[in-house]
Amino acid sequence: MTTKQTSRHILSGHVAIVTGAGTGIGRATAVAFAEAGAHVLGVGRREEPLKETAALHPPIEIIAVDVCADGAPAEIVHTAVTRWGHLDHLVNNAGATAVMPLADTDRQVVLDLLALHVVAPSLLAHEALPHLRQTSGTIINLSSTYGHRPMAGGAHYAATKAAVEQLTRSWALELAPEGIRVNAVAPGPTRTDVMLHAGLSPEAANDMYAYERERIPTHRIARAEEMAHWVLRLAEPAGRHATGQVITVDGGLELI
Repeated sequence: MTTKQTSRHILSGHVAIVTGAGTGIGRATAVAFAEAGAHVLGVGRREEPLKETAALHPPIEIIAVDVCADGAPAEIVHTAVTRWGHLDHLVNNAGATAVMPLADTDRQVVLDLLALHVVAPSLLAHEALPHLRQTSGTIINLSSTYGHRPMAGGAHYAATKAAVEQLTRSWALELAPEGIRVNAVAPGPTRTDVMLHAGLSPEAANDMYAYERERIPTHRIARAEEMAHWVLRLAEPAGRHATGQVITVDGGLELI
């Protein structure tokens, strides 16, 4: 059976917040949760891509806000809880890639990566916590295969993703007695527009994908829907004994 067939209605009545829902893995995750029966609040900085996501499945509602902005975490959680009365899942997906060798280190880029990958998810989880306690909910963070393997020319990106994995494990240990599960999905190279947002041209992005494809044991670049599949698996009730896990989905890249 297909993922869509096996996932139908498993999250019926659940409420999920998905950040970075305008494109890529975030969009695919918002759609996967909606197809599974959840009410979804898709969060992103740009309204037009969010509208495109919402158009893919009616239960998806959107809020255009920068997750790093002052007051944004409280606004996001308040919007979801006011709309649907409770909160079951927080998916911290919003992210960015920065190709930045040590010789080119830029202070603001380092601070921006920390703000987006570490500070914003922490503040969102803090705001969501009282509501997740009531529902024995889940937090699912998006890391990267480079959160636990080196990335030449991208050390600060990799370091912030390593921080995401430690947040995941530490929160899981802290919150397990309260019935809240915390896990992460660590994608390998996945075809999205993240490389373009990092400043690469379409040609350079394609060259990078071709380079990665040759290194990956399965010799393929993943689709965003494949990552959404694993996020959904970690959210569903059948996975309630899994917490503190980082599920790497990278075609075996971390093995080499």
